[in-house]
Amino acid sequence: MAPDLAAIGMKVGFEIHQQLGTKSKLFCNCRCGEAEKYTSTFMRRLRPTQSELGAYDPAAMFEFSKMRIAEYHAAVGTSCLVEADEEPPHEVNPEALETALVFSLALNSHVMDEVHVMRKLVIDGSNTSGFQRTMLVASGGYLEVAGKKVGVQSICLEEDASKVLGDDRQARKYGLDRLGVPLVEIALEPVTGAPDEVMQVALTLGRLLRASKRVARGLGSIRQDVNVSIMGGAVVEVKGVQQLDQLIKVIEHEGTRQHGLVLIAQKLKERGVDVSKVGDRIEDVTDVLAKAQSKIVRSIIDAGGIFRAARVPGFAGMIGYEPYPDIRIGKELGKLVKFYDLNGVFHSDELPNYGITEQEITAVRSRLQAGDNDAFVIVGGPSDRVKFASEAIIRRLQAAIDGVPAETRAATPDGKTVFLRPRPGAARMYPETDIPTIPVTGELLGSLKDKVPRPWDEIVDALAKKHGINKKLANQIFDSDYLQVFEEVVSSTKVQPTFVASKLTEDVTSLQRQGLDPAALTDAVIAEAFAKLDAGKIAKESVIVIFEKLMKGDAKTVDEAIKAAGISSISDEELSVGLDRIINENMAIVKEKGMATLSTLMGRAMAEYRGKADGQKINALLKEKLVK
Repeated sequence: MAPDLAAIGMKVGFEIHQQLGTKSKLFCNCRCGEAEKYTSTFMRRLRPTQSELGAYDPAAMFEFSKMRIAEYHAAVGTSCLVEADEEPPHEVNPEALETALVFSLALNSHVMDEVHVMRKLVIDGSNTSGFQRTMLVASGGYLEVAGKKVGVQSICLEEDASKVLGDDRQARKYGLDRLGVPLVEIALEPVTGAPDEVMQVALTLGRLLRASKRVARGLGSIRQDVNVSIMGGAVVEVKGVQQLDQLIKVIEHEGTRQHGLVLIAQKLKERGVDVSKVGDRIEDVTDVLAKAQSKIVRSIIDAGGIFRAARVPGFAGMIGYEPYPDIRIGKELGKLVKFYDLNGVFHSDELPNYGITEQEITAVRSRLQAGDNDAFVIVGGPSDRVKFASEAIIRRLQAAIDGVPAETRAATPDGKTVFLRPRPGAARMYPETDIPTIPVTGELLGSLKDKVPRPWDEIVDALAKKHGINKKLANQIFDSDYLQVFEEVVSSTKVQPTFVASKLTEDVTSLQRQGLDPAALTDAVIAEAFAKLDAGKIAKESVIVIFEKLMKGDAKTVDEAIKAAGISSISDEELSVGLDRIINENMAIVKEKGMATLSTLMGRAMAEYRGKADGQKINALLKEKLVK
């Protein structure tokens, strides 16, 4: 049973990262968009640098400890020497800066007199230079949500990171086409309330940004980082929430996880555990496990790896303790070592298991001089990674007494979270020396006031009135990624706006819920499908069939989808003959039930003619034939 999130004092703060719909990148003239084909590759190994005060950022040191090579893939037109860090950045894109200022005015924020470009240390490989360029544009202000004001902390303009293409134990691969795309980061003050109320905050801010018609659309163009905390716990940043339905799950899971950790900390304190003694004895136990029947143990030893065991005094039964289902320190440790590319981690609360016997457990306890109230953790793998991972495990177990450690986590597709890295510190930021400061004058701000977007509800009302669609459908198409192509289709064809909007919202959403990928539905593909419908080359029912084939990956073009689905228009005469045949084949039922047979015949007719003839036409013809 999950805790009452209001009772545990949960607070949620948002950082929304929205790609801007500019023609070029933030610090060069390369276009914003995906590369069709990468034409060059180079590799880098990034290292941390000290801040101006001589300190190292903890998040940077964690990334460095994983010692991963970054492999970059580039293409002419979508990246240049700036992205490769072989040329200084150009001047800040004025279109992007203007958009950030427009958003600042819309949120009633205090705009900086001067904009300074800063370097934010990032050495996970997502940026070739080892840092991300960012600039504070405004601070303060508020967002109105359901009659209440939600405070704004800051509004920043920054460059997007490289796109992850793949990962293996040797290198992480990135595409440079996304690196440098302008982003606006808006951080809001923490709010309380039920998850659906909190979601309304993110939805309202997203609508404000879309209302400007200055932002990019599509999956991945907007990402939400969520800062979650509960009473008595530190702030945890969850990165990479892309869907609103995923957001609710993340908030619920993270609140439950954090409260579970607080309950574990309370039990440790009741026991009087001294966490300073965690890891007071660490031993190599490779020889003890050398004859174990565990497949994991065998594979590590056969590959030349080692096993280290650490004593955890007073923790017996606590590493595997679950205050809520699937919430336990043991799981936290398992996720932690995965970031060192290690799978071999065991703790005493789950043993004997995995082919490790009672005899081997006794030998490990003897080697560690562990008592009945003590636990132990074993980690295996290459010796260099085991060393780093062992130290990380000890730090995490020591933090268990405090409940919720301050850390950065990643959202998973199913709405849970996994450890990503420690929270960054102040040593992460330092000034950019290659770009001069940018003054922001009163005249400039005055010229932008007319560009502040209207409230989204006014835009939705106008959208509904203009195209003759209901308010609900207008809301759905506005919130979708297809508003622009919707307006293009209804202005260039005679297809009914209600039909176009319902296909692009309700039907596409239904296909997404079946696990199909909407990335294949580009604006060009959508426009082509509706153009064929307008020209009478396909039936109405064919549109969603084409979308389904594209989203499944069965076809890459509209014509290929038509061929794969066996879609072909038939004449009214052919349809009439076919329906006569279907009626004759079911004449016994027709004679028995009369007009009540219509639904049965309609189902059989649609199974045969779906995508080949309009459903309304089939229904009308069947009715006419049944009456006769």
